[in-house]
Amino acid sequence: MMVRRVLLIAATVSTLLSHAATAGDWPHWRGPNRNDVVDEPSGWTGDDWPLEELWKQNVGEGSTSPLIVGDRLYTVGWRSNKDHVQCLDVATGETDWSVDYDCPKYGRLATGDQAIFSGVTSTPEYDPATGLLFTLSVDGHLNCWDTQKRGKHVWGSNLYETFDVPQRPKVGRSGLRDYGYTGSSLLYSDWVIVEVGAKQGNLMAFDRQTGTLAWKSQNTSPGGHTGGPALMTVDGVPCVAVHNFAGLLVARLDKGHEGETVATYDWITSYANNIAAATMHNNHVLLTSAYNQYKITNLKISLKGAQVVWEQKFASKVCSPVVRDGNIYLAWQTVMCLDAKTGKQKWKGGRTGDQGSIVVTSDDRLVIWGNHGDLLLAESATRSPKKYTQLAAKEKLGSSDAWPHIVLANGHLFCKDRDGNILCYRVN
Repeated sequence: MMVRRVLLIAATVSTLLSHAATAGDWPHWRGPNRNDVVDEPSGWTGDDWPLEELWKQNVGEGSTSPLIVGDRLYTVGWRSNKDHVQCLDVATGETDWSVDYDCPKYGRLATGDQAIFSGVTSTPEYDPATGLLFTLSVDGHLNCWDTQKRGKHVWGSNLYETFDVPQRPKVGRSGLRDYGYTGSSLLYSDWVIVEVGAKQGNLMAFDRQTGTLAWKSQNTSPGGHTGGPALMTVDGVPCVAVHNFAGLLVARLDKGHEGETVATYDWITSYANNIAAATMHNNHVLLTSAYNQYKITNLKISLKGAQVVWEQKFASKVCSPVVRDGNIYLAWQTVMCLDAKTGKQKWKGGRTGDQGSIVVTSDDRLVIWGNHGDLLLAESATRSPKKYTQLAAKEKLGSSDAWPHIVLANGHLFCKDRDGNILCYRVN
């Protein structure tokens, strides 16, 4: 009896440890600080980039990025008319558990560009305090799962059905585009915040434990096709910012003012397509897109609104801007570095295609993922201030578009393509 009790305790401890958060985790879209800057080295030895391939796994179609928590990887993929929420062992790539629910390949109101996207796009959101995992399907299924109980369903609802969300409007002469729900959810306080894009409110907050609606934004713009909302502080007030259909929205999060509009900035693209998300840096927001806008703009945000600091004719389609040490990095067609104070170009080089994401490492290097699976390593502007300096390249690692953002966590590098192929490397 005593032996059995000891074994039970040991098994329980092992389960808890597998879900425990560590300093090097990647529990949110764009990493631990939600900015693609990590306290992880690149693994560059000075003359080599000796990445060790550990495993390759297919998790189903979609452009969602994986999350890393301790020794577990969480992801969502679409196959056979279902979304599959999966937990994999980081060391082996083997599936620990998987749960699924019925979901179409495209959102119910989807139109346009279906040859280059499919399946779930929104990256899950993990709550280190509770072990809850939040997922959002392309067809509006917002679900909460308990990772400590092997994916037990806690709560869920469909945003289209609950809020009668309409199809996104057509822009000018461009073709109508609606990709369904693409943006990741965002944890703050007791809420999970989602860009719903309903007539009742663009942003909505739901109680993380129950899914009950807590508040909705004053702003009622339709949803944007971006990575999702992000946190920022404006004049000491906690806020949330998102690039929605109409442009930038910054809303308050402080008690008694939840959802109140702080600032807006008009920014509508052809096809209403702005994949790169708004990027926060102190009390500034960077917006960028191609199409009819084709620019990057630095906005200073105060409780009185948004003020343009500078604007330059450089753009990114998919890669959200990454800010580090006074530099801005973009990956679209090429890798580009801009001066954060002026927006002027410092250098450019390399080839990424329309696809692209960047992670800045603790040893001031850029890990870049683009094209149909090209993995590049380059010096940051801190190490190479006047020119693009590429150190290494591993090409054609994927089989389709490298839409999902790259992940570097706990000494491992994870590359994923749109078909759902995940490659895991140990960074030596």
